Amino acid sequence: MERIEEFIKENKMIKAGDVIGVGVSGGSDSMALLHYLAENQNKFDIEVVAIHVDHGIRENSYMDSDLVRAKARELGVRFYKFRIDAPKLAKEKGVSLETGARDGRYGVFKALIKKGLVDKIALAHHMQDQAETILMHIFRGSGVSGAKGMEPIRDGIYIRPMLTTSKEEIMEYIALNRIDYNDDYTNDDNVYNRNFVRNVLMKEVTKRWPKAVESINNFAQAIKEDDEYISAHTYADAVMIDGKVARIPTSYFLYENPVVVRMLFKTFKRIGITYDIERKHIMAIKDLAVNGANGKRIYLPFEAYAVKEYDYLTIANRHEDEITLDEPFKCGEFEVKGFGKVIVRRVKDFTPRENVLFLDYRKVPKDATWRFRQDGDMFEKFGGGSKKLKSYLIDKKIPQRQRGTLPVLASGNEVYAIAGVEISDKVKIENVPTAYSIEVVK
Repeated sequence: MERIEEFIKENKMIKAGDVIGVGVSGGSDSMALLHYLAENQNKFDIEVVAIHVDHGIRENSYMDSDLVRAKARELGVRFYKFRIDAPKLAKEKGVSLETGARDGRYGVFKALIKKGLVDKIALAHHMQDQAETILMHIFRGSGVSGAKGMEPIRDGIYIRPMLTTSKEEIMEYIALNRIDYNDDYTNDDNVYNRNFVRNVLMKEVTKRWPKAVESINNFAQAIKEDDEYISAHTYADAVMIDGKVARIPTSYFLYENPVVVRMLFKTFKRIGITYDIERKHIMAIKDLAVNGANGKRIYLPFEAYAVKEYDYLTIANRHEDEITLDEPFKCGEFEVKGFGKVIVRRVKDFTPRENVLFLDYRKVPKDATWRFRQDGDMFEKFGGGSKKLKSYLIDKKIPQRQRGTLPVLASGNEVYAIAGVEISDKVKIENVPTAYSIEVVK
């Protein structure tokens, strides 16, 4: 465990005053990490908190939480226990039990960070875990990003202090400090991918090549250094980021694959997608951008999708669509996530301005409200001519992704204004001293 302090400082994992939540399963690795950080709180000037997540997989899982609680009490650190139903989560999302457990566990960690109860989460991954992860990524076809393995710090939140510490060093530390731990019997079930790699594949590999774990880690470090150098010279200045949505000119996908791949991984990271994206997804996105029809989309891991929108390829998180709108028509303002702020004022000056529409509010029905597009909506084009709203938006080349979250002023299925786009001919201004302006602020 001698490398931990140096590794923490080298990667600037923690700073004075941090509250570090340690994810503790009750196994040897996490119990060793909890002990090490708790014993060195004063040296690092931090507060350590033990976090245990019961995944609802084993009947005797209470034994793990009892062990962690007792160790936290012995070390004098706070203890948080949470229970999730990993089998249910996996079934609902259509993913493996391993992925369901991981997603649920990270959901707990994110909630603790969001509530301000901890500043960072320390995870007990070590050199052998790193080697196994690299091999699993390669087997799944993740390419260079997967061959780099796990990062010492992810998202500025998750830290891995033991990533350069061997399993043998951890067990020596456990014995030296007489730390109790529980062996999870599910670790022997080779149905799980990681268990198969650890118990079958790596066991045979290390028999023939005893330094295989160290060699795989060194290989990953070399890949990481090369990738970082190339990435530093890969520019994506024209990629537009708005929250968790990225728009990329399709012309960018005409570059060579090494450039496209790194540009996409940079983009994914900027919109908060940091794992589960593999080379096959990257190639599918490139094919969509170059050869796909307008409006075609493909679905990606991490609740994301990519869609071709005229001369752009848009990548977005699916939950960006899950918003509602029901605002009365009156002077004031409201904000729509992913769209911007809509400001309604009473004005006397009708001078045309960018992103501002003017309408005769007296012609708008009293029950009109701001909402999103619905099936059957109709729109009277300015200058005359009624058309289905969907068709009108297509004519205006409004990307399909944006059509569902574009604020419209409507009564029944009659649309009187489309924020930032146009007003209906039915509410045009005709010889009036005052009107309403509708301004969109992005």
